[in-house]
Amino acid sequence: MSLATTERKYSEPCVRITLPTLNGAAWLGESVLALCGDIGRKAPWPLSICIADNGSTDETPAIADRLGRRFPNVSSIHLAQPGRGRALRMGWIGSESDVLCYMDVDLSTDPAHLPELAGAVASGQWDLAVGSRLMQSSQTSRGWRRDRLSRSYNSLLRSAFGVGFSDAQCGFKAISRRVAQSLLPLVEDNHWFFDTELLVIAEAAGCRIHDFPVRWTDHAETSTVKIIPTIGQMLAGIVRLKRRLRNGLVVEARRRWVEACHRDGVEPGPVPPQYRHLL
Repeated sequence: MSLATTERKYSEPCVRITLPTLNGAAWLGESVLALCGDIGRKAPWPLSICIADNGSTDETPAIADRLGRRFPNVSSIHLAQPGRGRALRMGWIGSESDVLCYMDVDLSTDPAHLPELAGAVASGQWDLAVGSRLMQSSQTSRGWRRDRLSRSYNSLLRSAFGVGFSDAQCGFKAISRRVAQSLLPLVEDNHWFFDTELLVIAEAAGCRIHDFPVRWTDHAETSTVKIIPTIGQMLAGIVRLKRRLRNGLVVEARRRWVEACHRDGVEPGPVPPQYRHLL
């Protein structure tokens, strides 16, 4: 999908890419150079890049600041506390960009998918776009243990919520500014469950989610994810989110989404069947 043929006009910068990073000095410079180089030049819309450093203790803050001085479309924010969700929230809230993306700082997902990721949302056909490592046509290179854990987690989400997307945790997503402004305030988690919570709330509200296969390479040797504690956080997040959905979250999310769509002259999509009994 390309933005070259879309009739909708956007204010600059059109697409904002947030790179949440915790001790990502080994990857940060190379990744930003790639995004500002061929990838950025080939994009059919202007890009801005926000490096969201969350609690790094290595050279990440200094590298981020140097990159910001070198490239006019690169900025950085520095948060004292770690948390991918916290970093994304700060990178997205208040942005004037029409499309808000994020990628893992090591670019595990092939950045060649960026036109489909951002283009799906910018076209107006979708409200969120989610890269998936778990679809049949996805191409992944990863260890069996992480692959099995990922598949088990997403199977659990389908069982718990009946979700229609296939990979909640892939670090390659895009949302519209409308989604950010209306639904991000309802997302409570600031860590690894942030992605799941955002997607479930958005789906329950009636947002249209584009789920598509990607090429993905495991960089587990530099990952800051601690698997066992993260699994515990995810399971606790599922229990907490189910309780919130039963206690009025779907109603509030739908109200906010309908108001935001009508304000922009857009017809909101229907609430999926699996959430209607909660309205």
